[in-house]
Amino acid sequence: MTTAPRPPLSRLPLASWRAVVLHRPHPAADNVVRQLERLGLTVRVAWPELEPTDAAADVILFDADTGYDGQFPWEPGAAPMPMIALIGSEAPGRVEWALAQGSNAHLLKPISSAGVYSALLIAAHAFEAGARLAAEIGALKDRLRKRPQVVRATIALMAEGLDEEAATKRLRSLAMDRRMSVEEVADEMCERRGRLGDGRRRSGE
Repeated sequence: MTTAPRPPLSRLPLASWRAVVLHRPHPAADNVVRQLERLGLTVRVAWPELEPTDAAADVILFDADTGYDGQFPWEPGAAPMPMIALIGSEAPGRVEWALAQGSNAHLLKPISSAGVYSALLIAAHAFEAGARLAAEIGALKDRLRKRPQVVRATIALMAEGLDEEAATKRLRSLAMDRRMSVEEVADEMCERRGRLGDGRRRSGE
């Protein structure tokens, strides 16, 4: 049984969001929790570290003033959810640290009733845009990595009597028929020919 993919966070009602406030005990943290709960979010407060289950949270709001390297269970900038920095000190080092953690938005302390809603939506949109860009870059890198296979597959088809243009069209036609990328078809073709070549060598031995 397959599960339908979850809609983008920015399109879900705030009442379905789960938030974690990673902040030392402080009135600023209490105020953030109140504002989030007024918007309908389910909120949990943690300090100084997250629990393993917090990796499933929809958003994390973290203290940029006293946060430290290694506080998150992922590499800097690789959070699996939107991150919002809670900033009291605008010292360059603290701001740079918050940015290095991958914060998608920020709120200035003391937290007021204004700004929390927009920070949540801005963070969600920024996170989703970053994820789309990373996926596109990954796909492009994968295509570049497989270009040598496309060349080899083209040469193999040309060895069967096709010219370069016809071989290229043949690869594209196979890709369309199988609903695959040209690179995937070429990779499959080269792998199959490699297995056939190994079989011939073994039988010759």
